[in-house]
Amino acid sequence: MEDLVKLYTLSTCSHCKALKQFLKERGISYEYTDVDLLDGEERAKVLEEIRNINPNCSFPTTVIGKNVVVGNRQEEIKKLLQIE
Repeated sequence: MEDLVKLYTLSTCSHCKALKQFLKERGISYEYTDVDLLDGEERAKVLEEIRNINPNCSFPTTVIGKNVVVGNRQEEIKKLLQIE
């Protein structure tokens, strides 16, 4: 079974946009949340989720299975997804 790829991003972040494009070009399906577009309790809940896996709460934060990748680290993501 393929690992779910979950991105926590900002809508205005160039690194976040580049990572989404990288995954799209390789046909990797992913879910994402643009945290800056959330409000109130929903935003607070998502920020708490991120801090639990990335205490610096920086973007993009990518979750692949049980692995967390912080930043636009495409080589690391390739290895985790076993893609070229």
